[in-house]
Amino acid sequence: MKRKYLRLVILFAAITVIGVFSFQLFWVNKAYNLEEKQFNERVHVALSNVVREVQQLNQDSSALYEPVKQISSNYFLASTNDTLHPYLLENMLSQEFQARNLTLPFEFILYDCFTDSIVFGNVVNLEKEAKNVVRQTSNRERWNKASHYFGVYFPQKDLYLVDDMGIWIGSTIFLLLVVAFFSYTIWVIVKQKRLSEVRADFINNMTHELKTPISTIALSTEVLSNPNISQDPERLKNYANIIKEESERLKKQVDKVLQMASLDEKRVELNVEEVNLHDIVNKTVTGFRLILDANEGEVITDLKANNPVIKGDPTHLTNILFNLVDNAIKYCERQPRVEISTENHKNGIRLRVRDNGIGMSREEQKHVFEKFYRVPKGDQHDVKGFGIGLNYVLKMVKKHGGKIQLKSEPKSGSTFRIYFPKSKS
Repeated sequence: MKRKYLRLVILFAAITVIGVFSFQLFWVNKAYNLEEKQFNERVHVALSNVVREVQQLNQDSSALYEPVKQISSNYFLASTNDTLHPYLLENMLSQEFQARNLTLPFEFILYDCFTDSIVFGNVVNLEKEAKNVVRQTSNRERWNKASHYFGVYFPQKDLYLVDDMGIWIGSTIFLLLVVAFFSYTIWVIVKQKRLSEVRADFINNMTHELKTPISTIALSTEVLSNPNISQDPERLKNYANIIKEESERLKKQVDKVLQMASLDEKRVELNVEEVNLHDIVNKTVTGFRLILDANEGEVITDLKANNPVIKGDPTHLTNILFNLVDNAIKYCERQPRVEISTENHKNGIRLRVRDNGIGMSREEQKHVFEKFYRVPKGDQHDVKGFGIGLNYVLKMVKKHGGKIQLKSEPKSGSTFRIYFPKSKS
């Protein structure tokens, strides 16, 4: 599937999921509002019945207009013309609530206009802050100081309503799981798509890298097959050197692939010994002397570490530095300039490799250590390689107990900082 079509599929799928989830939230909200409305109506009826029972007990025939008011979502006030004992009120409220299946904890208050005081019940142990809210609300909403009233507060109303919406909560959780699995599936598809593209790019690069020396060897062999070549020893020697050089190049390319395969299978064993990191740097710089001269480049070293001895595998440590310097030269559009420095850092040594190459964007830096990934030079992948160098560097730095950091800006070069722990002898 082409990337454009894949993006369209993902877009439409995301819109569909968002739409379904939005409808689910809409109906859950509607269901909650309906549950709350029914709850408020049942509480209103229950409190109205309590008010009538109080009037009957006190043989009060006066009419009360709208004796029940809802002050907040979980707090109700009811007006009475008569005083009432707290324990009697608690009993009447419990009976009315149970009759209407309101089986949740509640707290009540009772205002006595004779003493101008508010008495709390002992049904629920309210927090101090909640009591203050109830008291202040009651004082603010009282009808007048010549009236008796009582209030009922439901501290767990929201939990009660949510518990009554079990089927809606269950369906929402199930939908969330579906969305989570769907998102994971899309992520896997995108990742596999990208991996497929990277592998295809790797195969193309590998084919080119292996085909070139093979073709050169084949041509040289054909020339050497000519009987007349023996009459020109210098030419014979040149073609023999070409075959040797291309064979070495082919061997190195195959070794790189096999090396990465062994790393993936975690079969690499380090031959650990005490290594002088400065010797590694100097050896690497010497190895690049001819390439730097050909490109009119230079390597500047600033080795300040007092004790550059670390424990590690000299071969792999050399390969780490070789890959970084090699990339610095390959990914440079001008005369390459590479700065290599060392310094003491906590309980180890910090190695820094800085270049003046093309640099990398933030997006490229996210993938640069991934296997087979290659930073394009300009608009094309015109730099030879398999895209396994920096992945190898990362794995080997970690195997040596170190850490690597990258700082780069487009057109401003890149800086790699590697920390190695010191040798403890």
